[in-house]
Amino acid sequence: MKVIITASLLLTALAIHCQNLSQEEQALFDLIMQYRKSKNLPPIPLSPSLTFVAQAHARDLFENSPDQGRCNLHSWSNRGKWTPCCYTDDHANANGMWVKPSELTSYRGRGYEIAAWSSEEISANTALDLWKSSPGHHACIINSGIWKTPWKAIGIGIYNGYALVWFGHEADL
Repeated sequence: MKVIITASLLLTALAIHCQNLSQEEQALFDLIMQYRKSKNLPPIPLSPSLTFVAQAHARDLFENSPDQGRCNLHSWSNRGKWTPCCYTDDHANANGMWVKPSELTSYRGRGYEIAAWSSEEISANTALDLWKSSPGHHACIINSGIWKTPWKAIGIGIYNGYALVWFGHEADL
């Protein structure tokens, strides 16, 4: 019997075995990879480090609400083992978000996050649809505009209405 393993199947198997993704997180990973494939873009390897950051940030957003006032969804509270960051729409504090992967894990590159929130549980389909309808987030997913350098790592986190995806230009070794 001959077994054919495609890159997509291999990435899915690695995602299941290398990182603890919830069913909805796995669905989001799969949907993003399917969408990229429809645009003739390569799959992005699932990163345990970026997934850890995504999951930690989703939990921080829900439990500690750092996204209040001028601080948006890329903000981090002062209630964790990280440097707090108030990320504002003018991107003045962007570096505070970009360094979170190397601050929290062994990942040495910068991380770039897209985030979505719903007052109810957010599904993978809803999150992806929101990002596809936002030019900046969509560009990040499909490596266009300022995001044209290919991604070599991706992390997924969904928790109580928050959906986060982290991208990185460095492979997660």
